[in-house]
Amino acid sequence: MMQTIINHLRGQVRVRLECTYPERVLNLCSARGINFWGLTWESPTSFSCVLSRNHYHALRRAVKQIDCTLSVVKKEGAPYFLLRFRHRHALLIGLTICALALFIGSFFIWDFQVEGNKTVPTENILRALEHENVKIGSFGLSLDGENIRNHVLLEIPELSWITVNVSGCRANVQVVERIKAPQLLDKRRPCNVVARRSGLILQMQTLGGAPCVLRDSLVTQGQLLISGVVDTDTFGARITGGMGTVKGRTWYTLTANVPLTGQEKQYTGQKKTGVSVIFGTHRIKFFSNSSIEEENYDKITKNNHWQLFGIPLPVRIEQEVYRFYQTAAVEQTPERLEKQTGLILSDYLESIVSPYGTVEKTEITSRQRGTILTVTLQAECVEEIGQTVPFFTE
Repeated sequence: MMQTIINHLRGQVRVRLECTYPERVLNLCSARGINFWGLTWESPTSFSCVLSRNHYHALRRAVKQIDCTLSVVKKEGAPYFLLRFRHRHALLIGLTICALALFIGSFFIWDFQVEGNKTVPTENILRALEHENVKIGSFGLSLDGENIRNHVLLEIPELSWITVNVSGCRANVQVVERIKAPQLLDKRRPCNVVARRSGLILQMQTLGGAPCVLRDSLVTQGQLLISGVVDTDTFGARITGGMGTVKGRTWYTLTANVPLTGQEKQYTGQKKTGVSVIFGTHRIKFFSNSSIEEENYDKITKNNHWQLFGIPLPVRIEQEVYRFYQTAAVEQTPERLEKQTGLILSDYLESIVSPYGTVEKTEITSRQRGTILTVTLQAECVEEIGQTVPFFTE
């Protein structure tokens, strides 16, 4: 297979030789080192074979010494294919211009790739780079990395480091976000730690003040956990900052009432497609009107970035597909509705608990009353239940 590909790349010729003594041709090829393959005998005095392009010219010169007739049956391969275009000057000029444009365009930036950002949006980073003339179409060899870094860090204080590395037509932007310094604890501020919500105490760590509850005890919301008033044996009570962490086990019960009849999308089969060509930052639309009034539809956008030999080109095809639908009343099954509502309640519970702890176990139940389905989510969580509350003294 590999040898076949090589033969087509360098060109091969199928020839037909006719000679009174064909063995003289074979001996001549052996003496001159002319390789051939695909030998086929057509008659006792003629045969055909396949040679490479270079060996074909050598055989043509060699058979002039003997009484032999050589005729070409077929020429194939890349060299002969390209020779067909030698008289098409417009095509050659166009290929030259394209190659020159590709070579010159490789020194400009046509694509961005941002890495390392988690909280800072990519759009903000690209906008800050654009203010420093680092945008699509910028000359990649003229970038001043130190100047870009100093100005972008001033514009986006959430970043502590940024660098722009240009590789071909792509600019790789690598950033490191700034780590916020933790808030210093003021141990002299009088405060207590109270229960943020009811639960079972699993672990308590006191950093200041005196603990008021024991481990494995149940507490209610607002109950005092760590007091800022500490009794001393000699000087009476001393007011300080009650601080610490209290981890506890909590329970949640979330309920939602949903009707069994609802609205559902039903696609009509009608579609509308709009195609745009984006060259750099300029958009060319190939449809007349992109606004759709008084219609229910889903919009699907597909982007196709053009590349040539792995090099991104400043051309992007954007296709917008509008799928029209109508809403109709449908009767939903309790099982399906319970599953959908349970997922919504689970996401809501996660948003409540995630800043303080984790959800350990959940159980979803439902009960139908007429056309209303009551879905209940019961969960067991482990979270931080302590809350610092300052108090003031005269």
